[in-house]
Amino acid sequence: MQFLYEPKGTCSSLIEMTVDDGKIENVQFTGGCPGNLTAISKLVQGMEVDDAIRQLDGIMCDDKPTSCADQLAQALKATK
Repeated sequence: MQFLYEPKGTCSSLIEMTVDDGKIENVQFTGGCPGNLTAISKLVQGMEVDDAIRQLDGIMCDDKPTSCADQLAQALKATK
C-alpha cells in the first residue's frame, strides 16, 4: 500500500512510501539532502517496518528536535 506523509520540522517536504506485509518496498523523499535521503531510502528497502522505526526514531539533525530519518520513522508509525 502506498502512503504519503508530510514531514514536520525538516527540509524535506514529502515522504512517499510503499509498505506491503510489514516490509518497506520503496521510500522517496521530496526536498532535503538528496545524497543522504537516497542512501536512507536504499538502506530501508526490504526492511521490516518495526526494525526501521527502531533504528530511525529519535535521530536529530543539528539542533532540531527531529530529522528526515526521524520523520520517516514517524511516517512508518502512521502506517500501522
